[in-house]
Amino acid sequence: MSLEQGRQWLHSARRLVALTGAGISAESGIPTFRGAGGLWRSYRAEDLATPQAFARDPLLVWEWYDWRRQLIARANPNPGHFALAALEQRALQFTLVTQNVDGLHDRAGSRAPLKLHGDIWRLRCQSCFAAWDDFQTPLPSLPPRCSCGGLARPGVVWFGEGLPAGVWDAAVEAVSVADLVLVVGTSAVVYPAAQLVPLAARAGARVIEINIEETPASSQAGLCLRGPSGEILPNLLSDA
Repeated sequence: MSLEQGRQWLHSARRLVALTGAGISAESGIPTFRGAGGLWRSYRAEDLATPQAFARDPLLVWEWYDWRRQLIARANPNPGHFALAALEQRALQFTLVTQNVDGLHDRAGSRAPLKLHGDIWRLRCQSCFAAWDDFQTPLPSLPPRCSCGGLARPGVVWFGEGLPAGVWDAAVEAVSVADLVLVVGTSAVVYPAAQLVPLAARAGARVIEINIEETPASSQAGLCLRGPSGEILPNLLSDA
């Protein structure tokens, strides 16, 4: 019954938003890199993904990111990613907002995901501020440098940094006018991204949470579907 209710909501919605988190990528075999099991060479992600860590030891930080990039490169989009790309093709107005930096949504066919936390395949020069994509794994030299000779950093948002202003504003605007928001595989504890769900609910949007477990967003959801997004999303779209 709950799945059928979700299908009805999808069918009637005109302005859709999907917010995705680490859970959808975990189904493709990508570790979360945080919390239990998130250690790398005895370092925690929270100790490496900071501007201070990069200033102190850019080679160490880049060795970690190069290792992550190689893990991600071996992963593939799962049915959940493909279902969201298909939904984008069908919906009148659709916005995909992701906390993930792995690029799997792009590879599944999503056209313009709003990447709240940046993109691990994007590099930014610390000197001239140029930005470019580099999909090589492993990178040929560490730490990588710009054509100007400046040191490059990963194009991701580190702890202590603000989200990209334009991306964040677009995400807030999307959830503020949405009829329906799908909250997929996010722990709903990382701020400011976690603010989007209550913002959507206050604005009157219906919220469907798809997750393997309860989260702080569950209380904001009109419908909670428990299980892997790679199973639930294709089923949800099957007759929508």
